[in-house]
Amino acid sequence: MTKNLIGYSNPVLPGFYPDPSIARAGDDFYMICSSFEYFPAVPIFHSRDLAHWEQIGHVLDRDSQLDLRGRRSSDGIYAPTLRYHEGTFYMITTDVRGIGNFYVTAKDPAGPWSDPIKVPYGGIDPSLFFDDDGKVYVTAQQGADYDSHAIQYEIDIATGNALSEPVVIWKGDGGPWTEGPHLYKIKGMYYIMTASGGTAKDHREIIGRSASPYGPFELYPHPILTHRGIEHPIQYLGHADLVEAPNGDWWAVFLGVRLVDSGYSVLGRETFLAPVTWNDEGWPMIDNNEGTVNLEMSVPRLPGKPEETMSAPTAVFEGKDHFEGPELPYGWTFLRNPAKDSWSLSERDGWLSLHGQSAGLNDVGRVAFAGRRQQHVQSEWSTLLEYATIGDGEEAGLCARRDEDAHYEIFLKQEGGRKSVGVRLTARGESRMAAEVPVETDRVYLKIRTSVTDYELLYSMDGQEWVPLGGGSARALSPEDFVNKMCFTGVVIGLYASGNGKPASGAAQFDWFEARIG
Repeated sequence: MTKNLIGYSNPVLPGFYPDPSIARAGDDFYMICSSFEYFPAVPIFHSRDLAHWEQIGHVLDRDSQLDLRGRRSSDGIYAPTLRYHEGTFYMITTDVRGIGNFYVTAKDPAGPWSDPIKVPYGGIDPSLFFDDDGKVYVTAQQGADYDSHAIQYEIDIATGNALSEPVVIWKGDGGPWTEGPHLYKIKGMYYIMTASGGTAKDHREIIGRSASPYGPFELYPHPILTHRGIEHPIQYLGHADLVEAPNGDWWAVFLGVRLVDSGYSVLGRETFLAPVTWNDEGWPMIDNNEGTVNLEMSVPRLPGKPEETMSAPTAVFEGKDHFEGPELPYGWTFLRNPAKDSWSLSERDGWLSLHGQSAGLNDVGRVAFAGRRQQHVQSEWSTLLEYATIGDGEEAGLCARRDEDAHYEIFLKQEGGRKSVGVRLTARGESRMAAEVPVETDRVYLKIRTSVTDYELLYSMDGQEWVPLGGGSARALSPEDFVNKMCFTGVVIGLYASGNGKPASGAAQFDWFEARIG
């Protein structure tokens, strides 16, 4: 008789949630992801079954922990690692172009987390390992391209001070960008696992093992995770982390990309889950071009109780935010640290008020922007905007944003005392007005409709009859369409306001924000 299988869907965190790292405390699992220029930073999720995740906060949610004000897109927070040891949670990461490598601690993973404790060495992607003898190691990426490798050194976990000099312990499999190193001790052996090949078609996860934490490490001759050799709807697999469930099963979380037919994805790098098996030689196996990592998975069992799985929450947003609580839901994110008093949920009850700053969507600065990650290729996003205090040169609206070089927005603006609704399209760093219609109102409904190939921007005066005003290609908002600088983020759909060179005279107010899937 065939045992009943349990199904779950990949990705377990859809949308721009790359570089996952996972830790277990008892029966509870916690997971974090990279956040780059967005704030609060390092979203943290909780699960009992690994397949269903609920966001419980952010690790870095105070200006004293992280200052992103001058950071370009795709800088900021890279590849955090989450670990749990003797009642304390540790998150170590890199603030690129900022303070470098540091870690923070918490007794409760929902926070509060400590201020940063810096560590002295490493390029990006630091990881922590707590050995049985009480020693604590930092393992980090160093070097670039084909010179990329992993270094390691011992630290005092109370202070972050190095107790040994860094040494090179791992050079990977000969490919470029050996990164995202994690050290584990499993059944008396030390395993080092890293990504290789860069986050694109050649991305893969590789592994080595040794009797010593410093090696030398025997390289397993094949990737333990990749789809680089097969045609498959999920590509770029890698940058993985391992976790053991209470029942002894092993699992891996890792990033992947759901490419559309012509080879891009506006959703960016997402978080996937797969079971780990151990071969006869004691190596962990996930999916080396077998195609077992799929959008729909079937496994003999998941951790946790079946009744918990049936009622588990989801990290997918669909529905309407009415802005009625004292705080924005955890799925919301700002573009860099928001300026003081640039947003409010209490200025007008049941509305989100945004005070436009001098910076606009093309600028590296403190833009008044709050949004949610796009999690599905086909979706609709809408809002009701009232801007009674709008002044000349000011605007506010709804935006689909990849970074400074790629974003589409539909907005209400005023010039020379006259109001209009406009659509602006920015691709590859070049902006153009696609359409503009005069209006005699300070109240307008705005919508962005997304598909596999296009974004369509619409407006309405009554919320019933929608007028298409412009549109642009989806490819132009994908990370694959970068020009001058690699892009590591997916699209975030959000509300924004700008004084276009000066602080706005009043607040743009949004009554609700709605997402529909399909």
